[in-house]
Amino acid sequence: MSCCATGVEGALDIERAGQGLPASEELWLASRALGDGLRQTDLSVPGVHCGACITTIEGALRTRPEVVRARVNLSSRRVSIVWKEEVAGIRSDPRALARAIRDCGYETHLFAASEEEGDVLIKQLIRAVAVSGFAATNIMLLSVSVWSGADAATRDLFHWISAMIAAPAMIYSGRFFYQSAWNALRHGRTNMDVPIALAVTLSYGMSLYETIGHGAHAWFDASVTLLFFLLIGRTLDHMMRGRARSAISGLARLSPRGATVVNPDGSRDYRLVDEIRPGERLLVAAGERIPVDGRVLKGASDLDRSVVNGESAPVAVSAGDTVQAGTLNLTGPLTLEATAAARDSFLAEITGLMEAAEGGRARYRRIADRAARYYSPAVHLLALLSFIGWMLVEGDVRHAMLIAVAVLIITCPCALGLAVPVVQVVAAGRLFQGGVMVKDGSAMERLAEIDTVLLDKTGTLTMGEPRLINAGEVDPAALAAAAALALHSRHPIATALHEVSGAVQPLVGEVREIPGAGIEAETSEGVYRLGSRAFACGEAGTAGGQAEAVLSLDGRELACFRFEDRLRPAAQESVEALDRLGLTTGILSGDREPVVAAIARRLGIESWRAELSPRGKVEACAATAEGGRRVLMVGDGINDAPALRAAHVSMAPATAADVGRQAADFVFMHQSLAAVPFAIETSRRAGRLIRQNFALAIGYNVIAVPVAILGYATPLVAAIAMSTSSLIVVCNALRLKGLGTASVPASSPHAAALRPARSMP
Repeated sequence: MSCCATGVEGALDIERAGQGLPASEELWLASRALGDGLRQTDLSVPGVHCGACITTIEGALRTRPEVVRARVNLSSRRVSIVWKEEVAGIRSDPRALARAIRDCGYETHLFAASEEEGDVLIKQLIRAVAVSGFAATNIMLLSVSVWSGADAATRDLFHWISAMIAAPAMIYSGRFFYQSAWNALRHGRTNMDVPIALAVTLSYGMSLYETIGHGAHAWFDASVTLLFFLLIGRTLDHMMRGRARSAISGLARLSPRGATVVNPDGSRDYRLVDEIRPGERLLVAAGERIPVDGRVLKGASDLDRSVVNGESAPVAVSAGDTVQAGTLNLTGPLTLEATAAARDSFLAEITGLMEAAEGGRARYRRIADRAARYYSPAVHLLALLSFIGWMLVEGDVRHAMLIAVAVLIITCPCALGLAVPVVQVVAAGRLFQGGVMVKDGSAMERLAEIDTVLLDKTGTLTMGEPRLINAGEVDPAALAAAAALALHSRHPIATALHEVSGAVQPLVGEVREIPGAGIEAETSEGVYRLGSRAFACGEAGTAGGQAEAVLSLDGRELACFRFEDRLRPAAQESVEALDRLGLTTGILSGDREPVVAAIARRLGIESWRAELSPRGKVEACAATAEGGRRVLMVGDGINDAPALRAAHVSMAPATAADVGRQAADFVFMHQSLAAVPFAIETSRRAGRLIRQNFALAIGYNVIAVPVAILGYATPLVAAIAMSTSSLIVVCNALRLKGLGTASVPASSPHAAALRPARSMP
């Protein structure tokens, strides 16, 4: 479907001077130098809502001689333009870029990363659906009396009442189509809303003409019913698209607004993160996030680096170690030297990766979008030829106009417009019943196409919660002492220790936690230590594929506690189900190689990669795609977000980090991994129904259009036929409600919640 390109109230006019600068200089200063005489400008275009908008804007910008490349990001409604500073020795004027967008009919202003635009359009669409539905119902009730043979006076009265009901409903509910059609025509284009606007207007005009002339028939119900069904399709489509627009903005919450900077004279200032420059010294207290990439000058602490490697285990850092922006300082204060500005830091790199992946995926085209450029001219031509043909045959302007209106109505794309979104909404409801939320309707189309599943380890295949596995092999007294020490720490391993040991009393003595090493307690019995083997006993670790914590007394080992991250429920069965679906399964993890190898062997997964950075995961997805594969990425961490965006389609558990959930196309609420094959099977069946709906819509037009052209359909009959085709499409989509999947493992603890009532024939 096409959409109207409207401005946002209160948006800054791109031509307006800012802070005393001409608009051209304002745009120049707001752009970013890329080197080699290139600059990048980011503009906000609030009116972008669909693939047709993207094609129009990108096409217009690429005709400019100074533009090297242009990419529209549908999620953030941002246009990123890379342009030359000079063309043929003449300095480029960035205002020309804004004018090129405006000439297409889209308002634009400078993009601000912090801006949040409320999505009021969905509320307006819902109100329009309600108004048109109410008006159509009442006009239909009045029409019953006319159809029943009311006398002339009563018939005329009911027609006038219907006209008064239809007029405001058409103005209010039809404004989306009128604005879009007018905007397209004003800029020398046409779209699918032009024939819709013509059909509705001409149908009302002919009905009003018949009413004034005391005619026996009027078709006000056809006009309003047409709007009602078209608005339903547009509302459903907008709802599905609107769920996928918040992933990138969620990363902003991981970056602090500012940090404490230590000046050369020893004084301290609080500065916004964008004002921090490389080489400056920063103080980061425990509990704060690292503002920019840096190097530790003084202090020791544990960092939550899940943003980097997706692992729940904290990582010890001390003087000389490098740290990344967005990581969380857990246990001790640090003095850092900034090594990069905020715009060049790790967190900004992740944001850039997500935007680049989203920009590529924004070029995804539905069949309906591709048909839009041919649909409008074809409909206009059919209606015009019908009018001319009947004028030549009969010479009756009124009859020829009625047939032309009937052709416009009967070819309105209600069934075509509903073919995709109604299946997506029904499928989304079916998935929700099984504990899976879908954020983007087009994601179901992509999920049905995948042939490869790549899974993160921690938090996806496993629960991300260490579990003590050798409690029966250690001395109960040693376990009690370790648990008493563990009470003084919030480390995940310490939490696992005191949870398994039950109620214990803390050790009496001086207890302190040494960041990155462990816990030490000076008691009357001696010095107890709980932590790494190197910390507790001064020896190298031997855990291999497992995590360990050693308890020692005065350097003598008392016990070694081994931990493993337990598998997510139904992980084994789900991997087997994916294999039965004909899918290739692999693991992409930031964890250590021995740990990943052990999990892969346990699940029977042959393909795996370990110790991957966020960029490494994106590159792995890209390499798989270059091999002709279509990838489903399943991950939960912040570090997985770029890969989730780069993959053909993505999924995350509800326990994932906020950014991971926002970046994913699907989120499953249950702990069971059985949600993954369930969602794939449901999406495949939804894809089959969508193709059936397209076949029904095309078949309807093949039959109905000749009937209208031959004069066998009045505008009312055309509206009923159009509505019937829409209802058929809806009923076909509702078949998905009773369909399920046989891929949910019976042994899954959540299989009952996911299992269908019956199977698809």
